[in-house]
Amino acid sequence: MLPVTDKIKLLMLNYEFPPIGGGAGKANLCLLEEFAGMEDLEIDVLTSSVATGLSVEKFADNITIYKVGIRKKNLHYWKKSEVITWLFKAYFQYRKMVKKNDYDLAHAFFGFPTGFLPWLTAAKLPYIISLRGSDVPGYNIRLGLDYKLLGGLFSSIWHKASAVIANSKGLTDLALKFTPDIDIGIIANGVSRDRFAPKPHNDYTDKLNLLTVCRLISRKRLHLLIEATALLVEKGLDVTLNIAGEGNLMDELKSLAERLSVTNRVNFLGLIPSADMPAVYRENDVFVMCSSHEGMSNAMLEAMSSGLPLVTTRCEGVEELICDNGIVVEKTDSISLAEAIDQIVGDVAKYQKMSQASIRQAERFTWKASAMRYLELYLKTVEK
Repeated sequence: MLPVTDKIKLLMLNYEFPPIGGGAGKANLCLLEEFAGMEDLEIDVLTSSVATGLSVEKFADNITIYKVGIRKKNLHYWKKSEVITWLFKAYFQYRKMVKKNDYDLAHAFFGFPTGFLPWLTAAKLPYIISLRGSDVPGYNIRLGLDYKLLGGLFSSIWHKASAVIANSKGLTDLALKFTPDIDIGIIANGVSRDRFAPKPHNDYTDKLNLLTVCRLISRKRLHLLIEATALLVEKGLDVTLNIAGEGNLMDELKSLAERLSVTNRVNFLGLIPSADMPAVYRENDVFVMCSSHEGMSNAMLEAMSSGLPLVTTRCEGVEELICDNGIVVEKTDSISLAEAIDQIVGDVAKYQKMSQASIRQAERFTWKASAMRYLELYLKTVEK
């Protein structure tokens, strides 16, 4: 803990926050849970909501959340018009908050759009940026033109920040391709070990349950997992793929499962309440993922903590998370994914070793550790 005289007044910014958004919003929430009750830290959070107008919520004695409503319908997919709407509305609330409160520091999740707000007041309020993925040029193919048009602004936002932080080495490497002259730090995501506990026995029956947890968007390449499931069925395995999440590709993926005659083998679970997710992990045997890009997957960390071996394509964050607890598929196709899954489940001893290795690996990543790293960064930045 910091001395009481060194109390930090922090303005935290994130254009998405649960239930809106994905991993970045969840990471923000988990960090706030760790910061709750800290006497040496007072936090105001500026974010979004699906309601209209401005709502104010007391998260903890030392944390207040201000939500700017934007009438958002799809919780997990941001239209460009919605991003602009939030940025426009949040700008006026941000100005009021900065003028009224004597903040020591701003912490923006995402260099853009969120980082644009503290960039405007950089001369009077220092800020740090947490890069999360889509705000890094080259991460999201859908945003290729936007990266080109906004590249100069992105660079300026990053350069004016007191610190730029990524959540994995892979995301840092990608960011350095864009701005090689910036010192980018790493503070990894964490996992709540007490919530995501492994099942009593780290084995499986003849029925194999595969799990993936993500938004149903193109970057997740879920079609490959459905195709891999069809290949495993052809091979004679009694396998089911459980997909937890929502997204704009739901109908397209359901049609693919029907074409491959695996509708009874692919379960679309929809959006699962956070409180129910620990049980979902324990009901499955192997966690699978084939994202093209991923800062550091919260779902993968939760699966590890739950004792599940992992099969994934190579992307950011994999280097830190997978050693002897899973297989990284270098060739991105359904055949390679199916072979990797079969390799794990075809050897009971290997499966059990990987399961235990996942649990050990998850012990290295906690939200408490991440929060303490950020707290040290806050103090260091303010002292400058």
